[in-house]
Amino acid sequence: MASSLSATITTDTSSENKDVTITGKIYTRLRLATKSDLYHIYQLFYQIHAYHNNTHLYKATESSLENLLFKENPLPLFYGPSVLLLEVSPTPFNVPKNTTDEGFKPVLTTFDLKFPVVEGQVEEFRSKYDDKSDVYIAGYAFFYANYSCFYDKPGFYFESLYFRESYRKLGMGSLLFGTVASIAANNGFVSVEGIVAVWNKKSYDFYINMGVEIFDEFRYGKLHGENLQKYADDKEKNDGGN
Repeated sequence: MASSLSATITTDTSSENKDVTITGKIYTRLRLATKSDLYHIYQLFYQIHAYHNNTHLYKATESSLENLLFKENPLPLFYGPSVLLLEVSPTPFNVPKNTTDEGFKPVLTTFDLKFPVVEGQVEEFRSKYDDKSDVYIAGYAFFYANYSCFYDKPGFYFESLYFRESYRKLGMGSLLFGTVASIAANNGFVSVEGIVAVWNKKSYDFYINMGVEIFDEFRYGKLHGENLQKYADDKEKNDGGN
């Protein structure tokens, strides 16, 4: 997104956690998460629960997320739980020469800003990925392979997409979802599917505009909590009777 505007960076020195305000351009890097990102992933997953008013359901810890996302013997790339992180910076990123050790070449993009963007949690969301110090975690996409008897190949289950409040309404959602769709299309996956909240019109319209087909004849069902544990209790009773 070319523009003649240059990035302007200001720092609020009166704040203990100095705010960074970006105007003009904002530079982004979309990359595969690594172990060094666990703290930020944990915080972002908590924030999406807060956005939906269900933090009481958030059971994850950094340790459990490490076991989920970064196993010692992982599944092939993109078949297991995968997180793409979107990082932002007021200054350009270096162009990656090759695919990273994680097997995915970071995607670099520049967005023209129509209004100033304020990073108000500089230290908390400063990226630890490399030596570039003015990089902040803005959002993520979480997805993994799923399977259906309707197809002979796996698809992607798109679990969630989330941006911190400062980075919404900038057009970055299309970059994140579009990249996941591109990964699927280029690697033999047959679909990208997930839950679309009908109450969130902006989110609903976003997915429609991205080409997602909504199937009104199906409803989302979930067996969990006590209802699920009843089956474990029944199994124990059955085993005890043998």
